[in-house]
Amino acid sequence: MAMKSRAASAVVMFDVVYADGTLRSNRKVPASALDGLDGDEPARGIIEEQDREIAAASGRPAVEVKSLSRSPIKVANDESAADRKVKGAKR
Repeated sequence: MAMKSRAASAVVMFDVVYADGTLRSNRKVPASALDGLDGDEPARGIIEEQDREIAAASGRPAVEVKSLSRSPIKVANDESAADRKVKGAKR
């Protein structure tokens, strides 16, 4: 079986603010959906569809999306990783 390429399985994370003021972080949207000239606008439709599915399953009404923005990329701190290696090393 062939492995999936990283590009085929890549996702972009979004922070979503709803009309009632709630915030949900790290909502996943396929990166392939954001390849066109529309920028991040297709993400709104995908997230709204996810919300409708969640609302149907939970019995709660879906809340309108007020705004969305890409989640900040989290990069591991190289110094802390080096410290963990030293502390966990056998002596």
